[in-house]
Amino acid sequence: MRKIVVSEFISLDGVIEAPHTWQFPFQTEEMGAITERQTHDTDALLLGRVTYEIFASFWPTQTNNEFGVADKYNSVTKYVVSTTLQTAGWNNSTLIRSNVIEEIRRLKQQPGGKIGIIGSATLVHSLLGASLIDEMQVLVHPLVLGKGVRLFAEGYHSPMKLADSKILSNGVVYLSYQIEHQA
Repeated sequence: MRKIVVSEFISLDGVIEAPHTWQFPFQTEEMGAITERQTHDTDALLLGRVTYEIFASFWPTQTNNEFGVADKYNSVTKYVVSTTLQTAGWNNSTLIRSNVIEEIRRLKQQPGGKIGIIGSATLVHSLLGASLIDEMQVLVHPLVLGKGVRLFAEGYHSPMKLADSKILSNGVVYLSYQIEHQA
């Protein structure tokens, strides 16, 4: 069975919304190595509409591909969850427009490696509620934003097991948790 792994930049108060507006001052080679590994460890991407549109407008135009991230994002299979998009024109993209939970359960049953989710808060909330996410990898930034979309929806609860951690020189903490699904 394939695993779904969520990778997020997150503030101390749990905000994941619009990291492009707050996380760049913390970007270091250490963080780059972690995000590069996360990128290359995935066999497919699962994205919500907003994240898909941001990525599809940026990554296909990238020519500076020092770590192979642009090549990976442009070539990997992408599943896009949206009820409003009519087409998904970015290379190797497939729309999931209905029966989202059932379709993603089906994807997990197919052969292949990890399915990665980046951003896509609404999608993450839905999949956490359906117990379809297997691992959460977060880079916790040492700042409080005070408002914004949070990683976990109000009322969500689940035991998790720490799988990996690292304190970076810039004060960011990398944490990886395996979600312990209740039977």
